[in-house]
Amino acid sequence: MNVTETIRTRLEAAFSPDALEVVDDSESHRGHAGFREGGESHFNVMIRAEAFKGQSRIAQHRAVHAALGPELVSSIHALSLDIGA
Repeated sequence: MNVTETIRTRLEAAFSPDALEVVDDSESHRGHAGFREGGESHFNVMIRAEAFKGQSRIAQHRAVHAALGPELVSSIHALSLDIGA
């Protein structure tokens, strides 16, 4: 399973989102810090789930990071999150 699929699987399992988009945006960062040949270094994630309702932005981000796990988060150079209920 590649990183994009792993992110999707873990977020679906943790939050049962109403909407989820995971985009590997690595190629647009070619030549920048953290770029790896083959991609899987820069991601944009949009997630909408009831689980985030009433949570602060920091709490939402912490919840996503916890669902992904420290080993996955540390292997990603950039993770842009668009989170909502």
